[in-house]
Amino acid sequence: MTSTPPPDDLDRRLVIATQAGLPLVPRPYDLLAEQLGVSADEVKRRLAAMLDSGRIRRIGAVPNHYAIGYTANGMSVWDVDDARIAELGEAIGRLDFVTHCYERPRALPDWPYNLFAMVHGHDRATVLAHIEEIAALLGPACRQHDVLFSSAILKKTGLRIGAES
Repeated sequence: MTSTPPPDDLDRRLVIATQAGLPLVPRPYDLLAEQLGVSADEVKRRLAAMLDSGRIRRIGAVPNHYAIGYTANGMSVWDVDDARIAELGEAIGRLDFVTHCYERPRALPDWPYNLFAMVHGHDRATVLAHIEEIAALLGPACRQHDVLFSSAILKKTGLRIGAES
């Protein structure tokens, strides 16, 4: 991380203006700049500084997988050898059908799983076939696994800063 000045009113207004997503226009930074009364270069510089400092984690597209036909969603959970979890988690995370993969602590004795990988598909059979591919990749480093299919669509949002805060 690079050294950056503390956040100021413009940083705060920029976060508020972008926390629900970038404007869906051909030149979103120009529109933000106009709304905030600064240049598009300043908007880009401020966002880059906030990324570098860790004040914001990412700027990226978040597709609605339901709208593009991926309606079967399975969180696969794995009991993986702790000594190999970093290596195997990276390998799983690189698979094109895994949207996110992360390590979590076990909650023994009821929850033995320490590796989670989200798999989306057009149907459950596709998701289950992908999960079998993951199982083959993990091999004997995996003691057991399960898959939890989504039963409802939940609106996912991060922390929101109110305009009046």
